[in-house]
Amino acid sequence: MSDKMPQTPPFPVMYGSNVYNKNLYKAKEEDYEGLYYHENNLVSGSLEGLIEHLVPTVAYYPDRTYIFTFLLSSRLFIHPYELMSKVCHLCVDQQRLTDPQADKVQGKIAPKILQLLTEWTETFPYDFRDERMMKSLKELTHRLSTGDEAVQQMTQTLIRKLTTLSQYEEALAKINSSVTDRLTVLKTKPQSIQRDILTICSDPFTLAQQLTHIELERLSYIGPEEFVQAFVQKDPLDNDKRCFSDHKKASNLEAYVEWFNRLSYLVATEICMPVKKKHRARVIEFFIDVARECFNIGNFNSLMAIITGMNMSPVSRLKKTWGKVKTAKFDILEHQMDPSSNFYNYRTALRGATQRSITAHSSREKIVIPFFSLLIKDIYFLNEGCANRLPNGHVNLEKFWELAKQVMEFMTWKKVECPFDRDRKILQYLLTAPVFSEDALYLASYESEGPENNMEKDRWKSLRCV
Repeated sequence: MSDKMPQTPPFPVMYGSNVYNKNLYKAKEEDYEGLYYHENNLVSGSLEGLIEHLVPTVAYYPDRTYIFTFLLSSRLFIHPYELMSKVCHLCVDQQRLTDPQADKVQGKIAPKILQLLTEWTETFPYDFRDERMMKSLKELTHRLSTGDEAVQQMTQTLIRKLTTLSQYEEALAKINSSVTDRLTVLKTKPQSIQRDILTICSDPFTLAQQLTHIELERLSYIGPEEFVQAFVQKDPLDNDKRCFSDHKKASNLEAYVEWFNRLSYLVATEICMPVKKKHRARVIEFFIDVARECFNIGNFNSLMAIITGMNMSPVSRLKKTWGKVKTAKFDILEHQMDPSSNFYNYRTALRGATQRSITAHSSREKIVIPFFSLLIKDIYFLNEGCANRLPNGHVNLEKFWELAKQVMEFMTWKKVECPFDRDRKILQYLLTAPVFSEDALYLASYESEGPENNMEKDRWKSLRCV
């Protein structure tokens, strides 16, 4: 491997454009050991060549953007523990550790290898939950004579992150196990002594702040690799019989999607539960105000979850209830999240919130919580592009850059600390209050406002029998 590899500029302007020449890999401007460049930008390469490009030499260290991009997207083609194994072998070759005369070379290369490992453990710590990764890490760091302190610091930071993750997952499991079905609660506890959202919090701004707490906490635990591992499939050019399905570790991403669904059902439950029409209308207006505050904060995920809950059929069919609601504010919010033209209005608002975050003077202005399901959809299509190799079998780095740029933006958003005071009582209610199932929502809805047609009558009769 030469010590004079061209550097990889951070997210080149050409990446993401639609003018990419599909035959570029043929008409390359520079070819370096399986790596193809155009105007000094790395655009494609063989998997082996790209792995070599990741490993430092005495006179070369890979660009940080390339490290993040390749570690993120390479798992579409190779499992992280296999990549780690290859990197370790290449690092050992670079060090020439078997040569007793190599002390001088080792003194130059070892700190660079340690820096690469540190970047890997800091940015993708969840990879090291795999015992094979940890074993390779320990074996390689044992060979580095860079001073025990630096290695120890890297290892301690990694273990601390993994411990925090385990504690978070345990807390989530505990919360989920404590949630019961709302219908069960209704049967065991009289309606008069049940709590609802307005008895817990009657201030829309405060509730929007507490929702933002939950959103930011759950975002913070999503690893960047989860956006790729959620969609990983076996490489069609890989003759090995292994299957990646066991390694689709995206549990924190899935937990966050489940939170969106829970919030939608909580909103629908709170609206359908009250017996009196006036009370139901008041709950709807309250959630409209909460949704508006979420929009102002930059919490688009809670905003969309609330709108989704209000648009569920058991809620939207309550025409007499909606007749008592001032819907002008709700119409504006629905317009902002209108799915037409690929969510053009929302994407415009998101760009505005992102710009505000970049120039922020306070921690509150830094908050950007995207509508997560749409973000996943966008990233899914980027993954599809990344997984398709070029006709010569090379990996398309242009697509890697696009994916990395999107995920890197998310990484910036998830690091924001929530500036609002925590209210444990409200948080506890939002996370654990029982919610209706879909059938129970319909039942409550029909009890509030009777069926209007034969189909609804049949459904009501069926639900009541159950």
